[in-house]
Amino acid sequence: MLYICGTPIGNMEDMTYRAVRILSEADIIAAEDTRNTMKLLNHFNIKTRLTSYYEHNKESKGPQLIEMLKEGKNVALVTDAGMPGISDPGEDIIRMCYENDIEVTAVPGPTAVVTAVVLSGLSCRSYIFEGFLPKNKKQRAEVLDRLKNETRTTVFYEAPHHLLSTLEEIYAALGDRRCAVERELTKKHETVERGYISEMISHFTENEPKGEFVIVVEGIGYEEIKNAELMKYAELSIKEHFEKYISEGLDEKTAMKQVAKDRNIGKRDVYKEVKS
Repeated sequence: MLYICGTPIGNMEDMTYRAVRILSEADIIAAEDTRNTMKLLNHFNIKTRLTSYYEHNKESKGPQLIEMLKEGKNVALVTDAGMPGISDPGEDIIRMCYENDIEVTAVPGPTAVVTAVVLSGLSCRSYIFEGFLPKNKKQRAEVLDRLKNETRTTVFYEAPHHLLSTLEEIYAALGDRRCAVERELTKKHETVERGYISEMISHFTENEPKGEFVIVVEGIGYEEIKNAELMKYAELSIKEHFEKYISEGLDEKTAMKQVAKDRNIGKRDVYKEVKS
């Protein structure tokens, strides 16, 4: 069986009894960074054999782990911190297990995304996880553009040397939303800065970012979406708005109905303008 083992995101006291037992009993532990995981194993006096499994060797190491699992061995999968499979190559080996009818189970543990959301003070009812934005500028812009009308709280990961530029890009794309910028979660120097994105930009311009960061951004309100939609049609007259839908193939009745809905006005008002 493949055991997906959650490990602490900073504080060793967050390790679960079950995770210690599974890591101790497994035939082998597949780790993203063996040096980092060795510190964890030494702390809990775990002697299980360790092997590396990370982004740049997953193509060769993945099939080897699958063969071990087919032979009846138990493999425990760990990442540098938190739950494997979140922003790391763990998802690939998990998928390969399912493709090969190998049993998979999770040993739940801490994860930075959930920790950050509940610490943010923003809405936890519904949230989305974006992780690290793409390195490619065009792709980053596309992701942020897609999030303009996102009503759910959004969570990003970021490294210290990119934090300011990422905050500036989020500000340019989404406007000045409420947010929380959280650093070194569960560790000795944990900090949570709350405010508006513009305030966070000012703060980290004056205070050099250090450590690993999670950015939690408030979703857009429904009223703001409605206002944004209204602004989109502000440059068009009602008649031009109607003609736009006619040119797109709508019949008169449907076009009038859609214009009324877009502009939040009565159908009679649209009819008056169109027929005048």
